[in-house]
Amino acid sequence: MADATTLGTGPIANGEDNAPAAGMISQYVKDLSFENPNAPGIYQSQTAPAIDVQFNIGAEQVGEEVHEVTLKIEVKADSEGTVAFIVDLTYSGLFGFRNVPADQIQPYLLAEGPRLLFPFARRVVADTIRDGGFPALLLEPIDFAQLYMQQQQGGAGPNVSVTGHA
Repeated sequence: MADATTLGTGPIANGEDNAPAAGMISQYVKDLSFENPNAPGIYQSQTAPAIDVQFNIGAEQVGEEVHEVTLKIEVKADSEGTVAFIVDLTYSGLFGFRNVPADQIQPYLLAEGPRLLFPFARRVVADTIRDGGFPALLLEPIDFAQLYMQQQQGGAGPNVSVTGHA
């Protein structure tokens, strides 16, 4: 039977892994608020509400090799000048890094981290709105890598604004 020494690759390191590694450790709802200030009257409205969605991305180091990425999503629905509902979600994830060059951590945190968190935050927003008595709002996918590149080029920052109708 061939082993690493006979194949010419030399002995295998004794449990030492120097390869760069990055990954999500956990994810969680940090803060969630739903307001339905004009119930039950708002349910009588015949006009589809205008929807305003705001995103904000943040990251901070919370341990030696651990960073927290926070995706803040604010959704406000307005029907004929009356607030239908407001959702404010702060969804976070912990990301671990090992042997990753410092200049590569920020792009990961502000582009890849939010990309990994977004589908779960999107579901929380949709379920919260549905549970509040309104049709679920499925947020459109966001290209976080493109937003990060725009920020680096001096364009739009990690804040995103989306408007539309439900």
